[in-house]
Amino acid sequence: MTEQPFAQQPPLWRRFPSTLTGRLLRTARGRNLLARAFNRAYYESAGAWKESRWLRFTSLQTPQDLWVCQEILVETRPDVIVETGTFEGGTALYLATICDALRHGQVLSVDVRHLEPMPRHPRIEYLTGSSIDPRIVDEVRSRLGAGRRLMAMLDSDHSRDHVLAELHAYGPLIAEGCYLIVADTNINGHPAAPHWGPGPMEAVEEFLAAGAPFAADRSREKFLLTFNPQGSCGGSESPRRAPSSAPFRSGCAAASRGTRPPGAPCSWRGSTSRAS
Repeated sequence: MTEQPFAQQPPLWRRFPSTLTGRLLRTARGRNLLARAFNRAYYESAGAWKESRWLRFTSLQTPQDLWVCQEILVETRPDVIVETGTFEGGTALYLATICDALRHGQVLSVDVRHLEPMPRHPRIEYLTGSSIDPRIVDEVRSRLGAGRRLMAMLDSDHSRDHVLAELHAYGPLIAEGCYLIVADTNINGHPAAPHWGPGPMEAVEEFLAAGAPFAADRSREKFLLTFNPQGSCGGSESPRRAPSSAPFRSGCAAASRGTRPPGAPCSWRGSTSRAS
């Protein structure tokens, strides 16, 4: 007997109604529990992401988050992308590769030290120092003359205080319609690494609660697995932050100051570097 095409098959919970998974899949709450359980299992399976490579260089990101980042780059076309937390350079190289395909964009990758060999690419420049050092922030700011637009991926030190300092340093530089991405908001029990202590998620919550002009964009969590829950703030249509009841997307997409046309892309994602 020929199997039904995938698009015509009934939902999993109808195909396996008596299993625990089938029962969980019936409700939004159950699906969320499964997604959280898989997130933690994936995070604790070190080989799943600590040994993932882009063109030979390690990138400590999930494929889903990198795919979403590609979509953001295509939609928003930033002139400069600042990445904090270089590690082995795989994510910087990934960003540069997408910029190559778009024929647009430059990557500034910041870390307190750079491991050799680092990937060399004409679109990548490495800045050595703390991401919150005023010298580094001024160096990034100096690249934004003549209306050039900035997007940021914060993935360095994972402590709340450091991430909050990054948000205050780079948030005002994000161009309208571009993203501020905070990575690893899933740690400290959200749902991974429950004993970590206050980290990126707590920094994002405090930043938004203080009235930062960013709003959460949960649409960027469409793949369910993300290391950036409630770190993606996306496209606010006003300079005010979204109400606390609005969904907050992990990974971080945030709309910058000012209004934007309805439906126009805009986000920011949250992260501090896992290994730098």
